[in-house]
Amino acid sequence: MSSPDALDTTGLDLTLADTQAIDDCWNRIGVHGDKSCPLLVEHIHCRNCSVYSAAATRLLDRYALQQDAHRGHVAETVDEDVATRSLLMFRLGDEWLGIATRCLMEVAPLQPIHSLPHQRSRALLGVANVRGALVACLSLVEMLGLEAADSAPSGARSMPRMLIIAAQDGPVVVPVDEVDGIHAIDERTLSAASVSGTQASARYTQGVLQWKGRSLRWLDEAQLLSAVTRSLT
Repeated sequence: MSSPDALDTTGLDLTLADTQAIDDCWNRIGVHGDKSCPLLVEHIHCRNCSVYSAAATRLLDRYALQQDAHRGHVAETVDEDVATRSLLMFRLGDEWLGIATRCLMEVAPLQPIHSLPHQRSRALLGVANVRGALVACLSLVEMLGLEAADSAPSGARSMPRMLIIAAQDGPVVVPVDEVDGIHAIDERTLSAASVSGTQASARYTQGVLQWKGRSLRWLDEAQLLSAVTRSLT
């Protein structure tokens, strides 16, 4: 495997800020650098190191999300008479949910969550380190009133992730069990879901729609972000 910064990015617009945010230590002190990294004794090669893997995962996540967003944009331009809205689809326990991508900053690999003493909110899990900055970590399971799942659904290949959401007072992190990607949903489907969804009265939910043979809760991001702000005060 080549180094993460050499991944095939054909058709992908990775900004300079994206690439600079990743410390390519393998090129400085690793096998492609001066080989002074003390972890080389243990790992032999950078590809066996968790730092390298995390960097690769982050780049691949960005690639997948931007590819899905590009497909959604293409879908929107194929028929100008059909308006669509981009939603990020993710799983919490057995339930699939969708949230508007306009409030999403990034999908990141799962990071350790450090608890805080004397927490005033049940939804506040603690803080997580996001590229050197400590960011508040909230439980959507608690906020949405869902039942915590002990394991992934049968047959699922679970890959937990963290969603970095743009809240009013700064970014917050929410752990999720799986991310499917960004999808462009027909506005007519969303309108029907907001009217006929049998669970539309559920907490912070605009409606329920059928997606890939599943019932998916479409979250009201305005109400959810307001609840996030309350949880942090």
